[in-house]
Amino acid sequence: MTGCTLCPRRCGATREDPAHTGFCRAPAAAVVTRAAPHFWEEPCLSGTKGSGAVFFAGCNLGCVYCQNRAISRNGAAGKTLTPSQLRRVFDRLAGLGVHNLNLVTPTHFAPAICEALADPFPLPVVYNCGGYESVETLRRLAGKVDVYLPDMKYADEALAGALSRAPDYPAAAKAAIAEMVRQTGPYVLDENGLLVKGVLIRHLILPGHTRNTLAVIDWVGRTFAKGEVLFSLMRQYTPPAGAVLPKELCRTVTDREAEKCQNALLAAGIEDGFVQERGAAGEGYVPAFDGTGLDF
Repeated sequence: MTGCTLCPRRCGATREDPAHTGFCRAPAAAVVTRAAPHFWEEPCLSGTKGSGAVFFAGCNLGCVYCQNRAISRNGAAGKTLTPSQLRRVFDRLAGLGVHNLNLVTPTHFAPAICEALADPFPLPVVYNCGGYESVETLRRLAGKVDVYLPDMKYADEALAGALSRAPDYPAAAKAAIAEMVRQTGPYVLDENGLLVKGVLIRHLILPGHTRNTLAVIDWVGRTFAKGEVLFSLMRQYTPPAGAVLPKELCRTVTDREAEKCQNALLAAGIEDGFVQERGAAGEGYVPAFDGTGLDF
């Protein structure tokens, strides 16, 4: 992978070389930290049997408040897999009866994932990403991904730069989500209410930054027609232990902040989606990145 350009950073890293892994800190070969049924996604993904979540190490964002920092900051923290081994992991999850294959933070391993999905997969494939995506990379995934699950973290460039070292995030994410919707078309739920095709946009409310949330809601409301995408408003923010944070991020979201954002959601006419409850905050919702599902 000489001169990596998989994400908008286009850092040009030679990721086969351990000394030049780039911003994501990940090697060229896929590194997985956990592969197991996951029950903490939106109801249309977790259902009753869970989402088949494959957690990849490394990340192309640098969010100061990342709850998965144990693996996002260390691209080699896990088991290195060939594409054929990765496919074995995918097939094993399908055999457990999960509703879908959920690829978590997969962007920097897109080539290996494409190879692993060269043959059709029997379940919907979910691309669970931070939203900071390259349209060119997404086009390589066309036909292999059924459901895109991107974050839309920021509408504010300055905030994106300060908290995730990506001032170009708003523009990149908007272009990426447009490409995702182009590929999948309007979302489709099956007879059990499970998402089998489409785009579900997530946004995490950050304490002290409700203006950013209101701007994201406004963009979604103006950009997409009813029935085109799903939107998930999340209030699970929990200050990660050991992180150096701005003062406002050292607490959880208040009821007043959450209500303000929910009212904006209603005012924008966004009815298709989910609003997370107060009890969703807490480090207990972070899974153990202990190699579960990788014992072969």
